Amino acid sequence: MKRPTQAEMQSQCDRFNESHPIGTEVRYHPIIGGPPKGIYPTSSTARILGGHTPVVYLEDRGAVALDAVSDVEVKA
Repeated sequence: MKRPTQAEMQSQCDRFNESHPIGTEVRYHPIIGGPPKGIYPTSSTARILGGHTPVVYLEDRGAVALDAVSDVEVKA
């Protein structure tokens, strides 16, 4: 699998930030399978950590990869 470029990772962060202001609740799940680990509010904007991983900080969890979060389904 090809490693994403800095521009691709920044674009992923930008897209996330456009639709997830700080405080937005997201579902955190481990990257390597398994059940969801819970719903947490974001406590930062998304950014590239260490030049290699797009992350967002979650309250009570710290930094997690953007690939490990998903939107919380809103029930009507």
